[in-house]
Amino acid sequence: MAASRGTEADVEQRRQLLLRRVIEQGEARIDGLADELGVSAMTVHRDLDNLQSRRLLHKRRGTAVALTGLTMETATRFREHRQLQVKELLAEAVVGQVRPGQTVLMDCGSTLFPLARRLARIERLTIVTNSLRVASIVGKEAADGTGVNLLGGSFHADFESCAGTETLRRLARIRADVMFSSVTSVHQGRLYHPVREWADLKEAMQDAAERCVLPVDHSKFGRTATHGYGDAGGYDLVVTDTAAPAEEVRAIEDLGVTVERVQLPGD
Repeated sequence: MAASRGTEADVEQRRQLLLRRVIEQGEARIDGLADELGVSAMTVHRDLDNLQSRRLLHKRRGTAVALTGLTMETATRFREHRQLQVKELLAEAVVGQVRPGQTVLMDCGSTLFPLARRLARIERLTIVTNSLRVASIVGKEAADGTGVNLLGGSFHADFESCAGTETLRRLARIRADVMFSSVTSVHQGRLYHPVREWADLKEAMQDAAERCVLPVDHSKFGRTATHGYGDAGGYDLVVTDTAAPAEEVRAIEDLGVTVERVQLPGD
């Protein structure tokens, strides 16, 4: 049986694969998961305990059970560990869009968490966000003169952020130099989100900044969700990776938007 030890990144990759298998099956036997992944049952038990502590699945006697589809596709606790390497590369590619002293608007997408850590090191920034996670990341490592303004409004625990009428009202008073937003689904240049309040917020953020930047990894392309909120033409720059489908990239470029692609390791 294959050894279960490895780097922290290897362990997290295995846990994400394990989580995906449980999601696909709905309910999976622990001994079957161990055989499929080529690790011991004890390793699977440890991984499931970790995933359950992060509220990503339910562990029962001999089985693991998936959460509801909506929670898995939208909750921050689920999304933040997906495509971690790509998110770091995207963050490094877009951080140069910001200069000291600017006002930066950010939403609550997990794609932006690595970027928030980098922005925290830039002096005299004002970060405006609806995300408690972004606010916490910046607040812990903020450079001289850099601070956070929370938009406030109705708090939603699964997103660790605020949205709704009050959030939109406060956003209408903001003018930012640069806005960074994430996206759940992109298809032929159109943008989608499964929850209406977040679709409304992301669309409104485009009107609140001089320059809008959309970092998006390849896994988001070719998909739709319930609520559309315009297209990528509302952004000045889209940054993706070299695994993004060529036809999806062309659809964005046809809207007159500059698309930059970061190289993935091994490409």
